[in-house]
Amino acid sequence: MTNIPHLHQLLPHDVPMALVDELIEVGQTHIHCRVTPSETSLFFDAEARAVPGYVGVEFMAQSIAGWSGYHAWTRGESSPIGFLLGCRRYQADCSAFKENEVLDIHAEQVMESNGMAVFACRIEHQGQVLATSQLNVFVPSQQKLDQMLNRNPS
Repeated sequence: MTNIPHLHQLLPHDVPMALVDELIEVGQTHIHCRVTPSETSLFFDAEARAVPGYVGVEFMAQSIAGWSGYHAWTRGESSPIGFLLGCRRYQADCSAFKENEVLDIHAEQVMESNGMAVFACRIEHQGQVLATSQLNVFVPSQQKLDQMLNRNPS
């Protein structure tokens, strides 16, 4: 995986919104990313010394964006813009992700049709599952995205 660009180059986000630190493994239908919450994290709560648990949804979504960006990169394309349509059954066994705790984010594609996809996601710390969810995402074609962006309000 050494010749793959850094995860932040595969995301359609810029710092400080690029919240996930690194790409560990990626395949045809899955991705494994990692993040270590710290004082430099955008949503870091200095008093609690942690990132709120609800940010886990964004960790999952950005991991999926990394998966999409990786597959675009393998085709010689730029990272596409995608949309998080929904999150089903987000369940976190913690209210916050503690400072300096290495978090492994896993996402597995469950289904895909015409740019719409469902991913089963989980966040682990040292093999213990801390949060799970199913994310529904949409990556429009460039033509559809152009139509969406250039729509004239009536």
